[in-house]
Amino acid sequence: MVHDLINFIVNMINEIGYLGIFIGMFLESTLIPIPSELVMIPAGIASAKGIMNIYLVTIVGTLGNILGAVFSYYLALTLGRKIILKIGKYFFIKTETIVKIEVFFKKYGSASVFIGRLLPGFRHFISLPAGLAKMDFKLFLFYTSLGATIWTSILAFTGYFIGENQDLIVKNIKEISLVILIFSIFAVSIIFAYKKIR
Repeated sequence: MVHDLINFIVNMINEIGYLGIFIGMFLESTLIPIPSELVMIPAGIASAKGIMNIYLVTIVGTLGNILGAVFSYYLALTLGRKIILKIGKYFFIKTETIVKIEVFFKKYGSASVFIGRLLPGFRHFISLPAGLAKMDFKLFLFYTSLGATIWTSILAFTGYFIGENQDLIVKNIKEISLVILIFSIFAVSIIFAYKKIR
């Protein structure tokens, strides 16, 4: 199934190119959380094959991710908590999930927008509590852009360096995700340590 899904996304990217990457990464930051790994890694593979340019792939993916986050931010800012919770149910997003991310946001403040973009289960929805809390938009955009750029680049270049060996991804998708997760946790730990020292 994973192999078929990767093939489908690679084919979609081949068919509609950079627009497919933009759409996939835009949705990844909204209430329709498409896993970014399944968009950017295949896009990186397409770049290794010479079909696309790895730098354009990274830029387009990052822009899609940022604009999707901005959309979610303004959605929460405009509609409010009660309506967001109701809408979330239609996208199979549990109230508990949003509450958990709200707690995370309240605990770590504005920096949680950056930290959340590096953590699975958080990056899809971290824009919502930021919008609900009416976080300063410039600060939100800064942290979102920083986190999105780092995460998107990691995924794109992972696919690029793996190259045409898609079977390697299928066989080791869990290991690849684990390595990326460990890197993210390490980066977040450094940020926490820095904040405590300050």
